[in-house]
Amino acid sequence: MTLVETARRVQSSAVSAREAVETCLERIERLDPLLNAFIHVRGEEALAEAERAPEGPLHGVPVAVKDVIDVAGSPTTAASKVLADNVAGGDAGCVDRLRRAGAIVVGKLNTHEFALGATTTSPHFGPAHNPWDLERTCGGSSGGSGVAAAADLVPGTLGTDTAGSIRIPACYCGVTGLRPTIGVVPTTGVVPVSWTLDTVGPIARSAEDCALLHAVIAGERCEPVEGIRGLRVGVVDALFDRADPAVAAQVSTAVDELARLGATLERVEVPLLDDAGTINQLVLLTEAAEVHLRWLRTRLRDYGDDVRARLLAGLFLPSTAHVTGLRARRWFDDGLRGVFSRVDVLVAPEMPVLPPRIGSDTVSLRGRELPHRFALIPFNSPWSLAGLPVVSTPAGFVDGMPVGLAIVGRRRAEEVVLGVAHTLQKATDWHEQRPPLPAGHPSNE
Repeated sequence: MTLVETARRVQSSAVSAREAVETCLERIERLDPLLNAFIHVRGEEALAEAERAPEGPLHGVPVAVKDVIDVAGSPTTAASKVLADNVAGGDAGCVDRLRRAGAIVVGKLNTHEFALGATTTSPHFGPAHNPWDLERTCGGSSGGSGVAAAADLVPGTLGTDTAGSIRIPACYCGVTGLRPTIGVVPTTGVVPVSWTLDTVGPIARSAEDCALLHAVIAGERCEPVEGIRGLRVGVVDALFDRADPAVAAQVSTAVDELARLGATLERVEVPLLDDAGTINQLVLLTEAAEVHLRWLRTRLRDYGDDVRARLLAGLFLPSTAHVTGLRARRWFDDGLRGVFSRVDVLVAPEMPVLPPRIGSDTVSLRGRELPHRFALIPFNSPWSLAGLPVVSTPAGFVDGMPVGLAIVGRRRAEEVVLGVAHTLQKATDWHEQRPPLPAGHPSNE
């Protein structure tokens, strides 16, 4: 059941808030041993909170949040040994807004350690499993959020995104994810990766679901635009050319559907696109190293190997790296403004490949074997660097695995990018497909 449907059923008294929570807790108990989407389940607390949930747009709706987001009285581990004993003293700003809207937080979701990776395979809490193929990664770092939404463990989730961490798992798990404009959603009470790049956003079944969640956590209206006739859509050919041919072909069918629905397509080139990933990493790695400096001095061996390596890389970059990254970021922004003077949104494949097997660090892309993280950087980091709103929406399947379309908008154009996704979802059924979980664990009930 979608988040919007759940909200309507609770508000109409078709089900009670407690019944909605009980249904989710039963599914989590039954399915999560296969999926490992949750690090912590707030069973008793959620049931008690359901009895006194305030009225609001999410009254009685169960949700779950990535385990870098504070929920008062619950652990915030960031999937790391470093924070294994950390208990939040208060709610993150976005969680406070969820509660005020009547939502019930049923648990904390698995993530790549400290949200610093793209696979959600923490050595401390174990990997989250893609519900479409349990042997494959679900993406990261908000992997638990993508899994929980795809497997209907909860109607809606929150993740965080610094360089793709909402959009990657949304794509790999066949659901919808929104990275909001930088600064629109408060990040207070969220374990940071990069002060100038971090965002909090929703992952759920549909664009309509994400719009409702975003409106609550942003504290403002978010009604997706209706219809896209005459909308100018810029197709980033360079990213289609870099993606696996089968993935690019399938995502192109979604772009063709936008044209059929009335959008005008235009091929565009994005200035400095090839450099945006490097610029993003200069900012991200230096800021992350600063965040972790106290623990790097005292808890270095408690980090997983991959995260330790990335943090040390940021620590040993030259002192000029951060300011260079910020200056180059302005140049990239200037080039994008020129592109957006001609189009309303940009579209590209969300991910260039299908999700790799758990434990595999490399992917094959157009005849080359390269690290998974390097393959995805050109597809996600440019839009993160510019702080723009981006939706990843389901765009079909290749070899039984979901692929996604990225829809990028101007700053604070969440209603536009969600409107494009919503229009596409009304015309297709890709977002309605459910993963074939093993026998005895039905995904549709």
